[in-house]
Amino acid sequence: MTRTWPEKHATDESALAWQFLDFLRKTAVMKVDGLTREQAAAAPITTSPKLTALGVLKHLVAVERYWLGIAGAGLDLPSLWEGDPDPSWDLDPSDTPESLIASYRAEWTNADALKSHGPDAVAADGKRTVRWILAHVAQETARHVGHLDLLRELADGQTGE
Repeated sequence: MTRTWPEKHATDESALAWQFLDFLRKTAVMKVDGLTREQAAAAPITTSPKLTALGVLKHLVAVERYWLGIAGAGLDLPSLWEGDPDPSWDLDPSDTPESLIASYRAEWTNADALKSHGPDAVAADGKRTVRWILAHVAQETARHVGHLDLLRELADGQTGE
Protein backbone atom coordinates (compact mmCIF):
# COMPACT_ATOMS: atom_id res chain seq x y z
CA MET A 1 0.00 0.00 0.00
CA THR A 2 1.33 3.40 -0.93
CA ARG A 3 1.03 6.16 1.63
CA THR A 4 1.97 9.66 0.58
CA TRP A 5 1.93 12.95 2.42
CA PRO A 6 -0.75 15.43 1.33
CA GLU A 7 0.06 18.10 -1.24
CA LYS A 8 2.46 20.61 0.34
CA HIS A 9 1.32 23.53 -1.81
CA ALA A 10 -2.36 22.73 -1.45
CA THR A 11 -4.89 25.36 -2.44
CA ASP A 12 -8.04 23.25 -2.23
CA GLU A 13 -9.08 22.90 1.41
CA SER A 14 -11.50 20.06 0.80
CA ALA A 15 -9.03 18.01 -1.24
CA LEU A 16 -6.37 18.59 1.43
CA ALA A 17 -8.70 17.40 4.20
CA TRP A 18 -9.44 14.18 2.29
CA GLN A 19 -5.71 13.69 1.59
CA PHE A 20 -4.88 13.98 5.30
CA LEU A 21 -7.65 11.53 6.17
CA ASP A 22 -6.34 9.11 3.55
CA PHE A 23 -2.83 9.42 4.99
CA LEU A 24 -4.14 8.69 8.50
CA ARG A 25 -6.24 5.74 7.27
CA LYS A 26 -3.25 4.15 5.58
CA THR A 27 -1.13 4.75 8.66
CA ALA A 28 -3.73 2.93 10.78
CA VAL A 29 -3.66 -0.02 8.38
CA MET A 30 0.15 -0.10 8.41
CA LYS A 31 0.09 -0.32 12.22
CA VAL A 32 -2.10 -3.44 12.16
CA ASP A 33 -0.90 -5.11 8.98
CA GLY A 34 1.57 -7.92 9.66
CA LEU A 35 0.48 -8.58 13.23
CA THR A 36 -0.77 -12.03 14.10
CA ARG A 37 -4.31 -12.25 15.40
CA GLU A 38 -2.92 -12.93 18.86
CA GLN A 39 -0.70 -9.84 18.77
CA ALA A 40 -3.48 -7.65 17.37
CA ALA A 41 -6.03 -8.88 19.93
CA ALA A 42 -3.70 -8.40 22.91
CA ALA A 43 -4.69 -5.78 25.48
CA PRO A 44 -1.33 -4.84 27.01
CA ILE A 45 -2.65 -1.94 29.10
CA THR A 46 -4.36 -3.54 32.09
CA THR A 47 -6.54 -0.53 32.86
CA SER A 48 -7.91 -0.56 29.29
CA PRO A 49 -8.91 -4.16 28.55
CA LYS A 50 -10.64 -3.26 25.27
CA LEU A 51 -7.70 -1.26 23.92
CA THR A 52 -6.33 -3.65 21.31
CA ALA A 53 -5.04 -3.01 17.81
CA LEU A 54 -8.01 -4.93 16.41
CA GLY A 55 -10.39 -3.05 18.69
CA VAL A 56 -9.05 0.30 17.54
CA LEU A 57 -9.38 -0.70 13.89
CA LYS A 58 -12.88 -2.09 14.43
CA HIS A 59 -13.84 1.17 16.14
CA LEU A 60 -12.46 3.17 13.19
CA VAL A 61 -14.66 1.07 10.88
CA ALA A 62 -17.67 2.14 12.98
CA VAL A 63 -16.50 5.77 13.02
CA GLU A 64 -16.23 5.91 9.22
CA ARG A 65 -19.52 4.06 8.74
CA TYR A 66 -21.48 6.40 10.96
CA TRP A 67 -19.91 9.79 10.37
CA LEU A 68 -18.97 9.66 6.69
CA GLY A 69 -21.45 7.13 5.36
CA ILE A 70 -24.62 7.59 7.42
CA ALA A 71 -24.52 11.10 8.97
CA GLY A 72 -22.48 12.62 6.14
CA ALA A 73 -23.63 11.02 2.90
CA GLY A 74 -26.96 9.60 4.07
CA LEU A 75 -26.19 6.04 3.01
CA ASP A 76 -28.69 3.42 4.13
CA LEU A 77 -26.29 1.32 6.19
CA PRO A 78 -26.68 -0.17 9.66
CA SER A 79 -24.80 1.66 12.38
CA LEU A 80 -22.09 -0.37 14.09
CA TRP A 81 -22.62 1.54 17.34
CA GLU A 82 -25.94 0.02 18.40
CA GLY A 83 -25.79 -0.70 22.11
CA ASP A 84 -24.50 0.72 25.33
CA PRO A 85 -21.64 0.57 26.07
CA ASP A 86 -20.25 1.13 22.58
CA PRO A 87 -19.85 -2.34 21.06
CA SER A 88 -17.49 -1.22 18.29
CA TRP A 89 -14.47 -2.16 20.45
CA ASP A 90 -15.69 -5.71 21.10
CA LEU A 91 -13.89 -8.45 19.20
CA ASP A 92 -15.49 -11.49 17.61
CA PRO A 93 -13.46 -14.67 17.12
CA SER A 94 -13.65 -14.02 13.37
CA ASP A 95 -11.99 -10.59 13.68
CA THR A 96 -8.47 -10.74 12.26
CA PRO A 97 -6.08 -8.09 11.00
CA GLU A 98 -6.98 -9.09 7.43
CA SER A 99 -10.76 -9.06 7.95
CA LEU A 100 -10.81 -5.70 9.73
CA ILE A 101 -8.44 -4.09 7.24
CA ALA A 102 -10.84 -5.24 4.49
CA SER A 103 -13.82 -3.84 6.42
CA TYR A 104 -12.02 -0.53 6.96
CA ARG A 105 -11.18 -0.23 3.27
CA ALA A 106 -14.82 -0.98 2.38
CA GLU A 107 -15.85 2.01 4.49
CA TRP A 108 -13.41 4.20 2.55
CA THR A 109 -15.33 3.25 -0.57
CA ASN A 110 -18.64 4.06 1.13
CA ALA A 111 -17.23 7.44 2.18
CA ASP A 112 -16.56 8.31 -1.46
CA ALA A 113 -20.27 9.22 -1.65
CA LEU A 114 -19.46 12.25 0.53
CA LYS A 115 -16.55 13.49 -1.60
CA SER A 116 -18.85 15.08 -4.17
CA HIS A 117 -20.28 17.40 -1.50
CA GLY A 118 -18.46 20.66 -0.88
CA PRO A 119 -17.17 21.43 2.61
CA ASP A 120 -19.93 24.00 3.23
CA ALA A 121 -22.72 21.59 2.31
CA VAL A 122 -25.03 20.50 5.07
CA ALA A 123 -24.51 16.82 5.80
CA ALA A 124 -27.32 14.31 5.37
CA ASP A 125 -28.08 14.42 9.11
CA GLY A 126 -29.00 18.10 8.69
CA LYS A 127 -27.02 19.03 11.81
CA ARG A 128 -23.48 19.68 10.58
CA THR A 129 -21.47 20.70 7.58
CA VAL A 130 -19.39 18.25 5.60
CA ARG A 131 -16.35 20.25 6.79
CA TRP A 132 -17.24 19.54 10.43
CA ILE A 133 -17.76 15.82 9.83
CA LEU A 134 -14.50 15.47 7.90
CA ALA A 135 -12.55 17.37 10.57
CA HIS A 136 -14.13 15.23 13.28
CA VAL A 137 -13.27 11.95 11.54
CA ALA A 138 -9.70 13.15 10.88
CA GLN A 139 -9.12 14.08 14.53
CA GLU A 140 -10.70 10.82 15.73
CA THR A 141 -8.55 8.81 13.34
CA ALA A 142 -5.39 10.70 14.29
CA ARG A 143 -6.03 10.11 17.99
CA HIS A 144 -6.48 6.40 17.43
CA VAL A 145 -3.43 6.17 15.17
CA GLY A 146 -1.51 7.34 18.25
CA HIS A 147 -2.97 4.42 20.18
CA LEU A 148 -1.97 2.08 17.35
CA ASP A 149 1.60 3.45 17.45
CA LEU A 150 1.91 2.33 21.05
CA LEU A 151 0.07 -0.96 20.60
CA ARG A 152 2.27 -1.91 17.65
CA GLU A 153 5.43 -1.11 19.58
CA LEU A 154 4.21 -3.19 22.52
CA ALA A 155 3.23 -6.06 20.19
CA ASP A 156 6.44 -6.48 18.23
CA GLY A 157 8.73 -3.52 18.83
CA GLN A 158 8.02 -1.85 15.49
CA THR A 159 8.10 1.94 15.61
CA GLY A 160 7.90 4.64 13.00
CA GLU A 161 5.42 6.95 11.34
